[in-house]
Amino acid sequence: MDESGLRADAELNRQRLLAAARELFASEGTDVSMRHIARRAGVGEPTLRRRFPSKGALLAEAFQDRIAAYADLAEAALADPDPWHGFVTFVEQIAGMQLVDRGFTEVLTMSFPASIRFAAERRRGYRAIQRVIARAQEIGRLRDDFVPEDLVMLLLAHAGVVAGGGDQAGRFSARLLAYLLQAAKATAETEPLPPAPSEAEAYGELLRLSATTDRRRK
Repeated sequence: MDESGLRADAELNRQRLLAAARELFASEGTDVSMRHIARRAGVGEPTLRRRFPSKGALLAEAFQDRIAAYADLAEAALADPDPWHGFVTFVEQIAGMQLVDRGFTEVLTMSFPASIRFAAERRRGYRAIQRVIARAQEIGRLRDDFVPEDLVMLLLAHAGVVAGGGDQAGRFSARLLAYLLQAAKATAETEPLPPAPSEAEAYGELLRLSATTDRRRK
């Protein structure tokens, strides 16, 4: 095989590894092992280590596009002529990303100094979010003491619901977001909440979560 063939094989392995990593990070979170990712990609762990010498390098590469999309959504919210609508839409869109990707929230709070693009995209998103928050406060819709770190707290709380909600994650998500967004309003007005799961459905998810926790401890 000539050099171009070797390069093509190397790039194919790289794409397989990234696809496997994205799939596993989305379904299981960022704690998934490098060995598991290599096995899912159909390559040996040494091949994975040659392409991505550290877990951080793999995470940064796998989530670069997600972080760029996050920054794009923040800038779109900033361009919304209605500042409150822009803020609410952004929160709902990011929550939607969390619903389909467990690793996304974890990566948002991580730092990857070696990945210049990842860091730049996250800074771009953070700058836009600061202005999204300020605009909603300037028109009196968002409470004055709301800070960007409160958005991180909101997303972490939502991530916990997504991770533990099982089949009812979508319904838990809608209700939690309604609570949190109402709490963030500058006024005391309230609106009807989305319907909650039934008692049986909620209890079923608690039992499932408890059984999963017990299995992990064994």
